[in-house]
Amino acid sequence: MVFLMSDLVPNPSNTIIIVPSRMASTRLPGKPLADICGLPMIVQVWHRAKEANIGKVLIAAAEDEIAAVVRAAGGDAILTDSNLPSGSDRVAQALAMRDVERQYEFIVNLQGDLPTIDPKAIRACLGAFLTYDADITTLVSPIEDQEEIDNPNVVKAITQFAEGASTGVATDFVRTVDSKMQPPFWHHIGIYGYRRSALERFVQLPVSQREKSRSLEQMRALDNEMKIAVSRVNTVPFGVDTPADLERARTALADKGTKE
Repeated sequence: MVFLMSDLVPNPSNTIIIVPSRMASTRLPGKPLADICGLPMIVQVWHRAKEANIGKVLIAAAEDEIAAVVRAAGGDAILTDSNLPSGSDRVAQALAMRDVERQYEFIVNLQGDLPTIDPKAIRACLGAFLTYDADITTLVSPIEDQEEIDNPNVVKAITQFAEGASTGVATDFVRTVDSKMQPPFWHHIGIYGYRRSALERFVQLPVSQREKSRSLEQMRALDNEMKIAVSRVNTVPFGVDTPADLERARTALADKGTKE
């Protein structure tokens, strides 16, 4: 994967990657424990997070069995309330439980169903903090296919990049592009970096109207005047949501020889 930004990130000593994970999944029940090249999927994600080399990695587990397999692999896991409404809430609770001394200033919320993600993409998520005084950072990739532009399941970030720049500021996130919006359009990749104060504020805010109508959690931040900066990458990692996705992940990691 070729990135269009520098490989710089904030200080690893005050950075933590937290991976929220839960067993409930309507299309692929128990997917954190699904075998991928001899390892549970959540352990594969833990490896990718470790390979990013940007700070501590913590799995925020909703169930004991997730925490158990991570610990058996040598990772760090903490058990969180299984009834939390979102991954962001799980990340915030795990941070509060584990870091009472408030060591960590930057937090990456990495989804637990991205076993094939390039570790450089995780690093890239934090890169925009070095350019902008943002509350939250995330990733975008250029959309070249008209079918993706027209697909409401593909979330589009509305942003502009200065000539030669690899970071920018998001002004909106939409599922449907209207006639007033001009290309290029950007595929939003749901990995988030937070300043600690921003994460703590975000999970205390009520659900906003645009968040509810679009089913996009990040609208809560924009609707409360929080700044979201984006880093540009050139490919979109795929999430494992179905049995077909699981087979695709197995093939991808087998082809790379990734059998930690």
